[in-house]
Amino acid sequence: MHELGIIVHVAQTVEEVAQENEVTDIASVTLEIGEVSGIVHDYLSDGWLYYRKKRPLLQNCELKMVPIPALTYCQNCQETYPTVQYGRQCPHCQSWSTYLLKGDECLIKEIEAM
Repeated sequence: MHELGIIVHVAQTVEEVAQENEVTDIASVTLEIGEVSGIVHDYLSDGWLYYRKKRPLLQNCELKMVPIPALTYCQNCQETYPTVQYGRQCPHCQSWSTYLLKGDECLIKEIEAM
């Protein structure tokens, strides 16, 4: 369950940003999560509810998640396509010379202070 590691990293980052900006309470954190990141949203939510109780700055902090659609690029025909729908093989030219452009990341998009 790598979600716990993500939670700890996000919490530490949020606390550092809050300290740098003299913020004493955080209302919410919004994460952008790629649809092929392997992150299980329910595990992340449940883990956040547990972990935030241990951090005074985050006790009332809501975790919001925004999906990032996965997009793959074909080196053969230079087209992009939705990764989840078609997988690694390009639906335009049937090439396997493809790579993921986006959709496997997890980013802090926004921190809302009270």
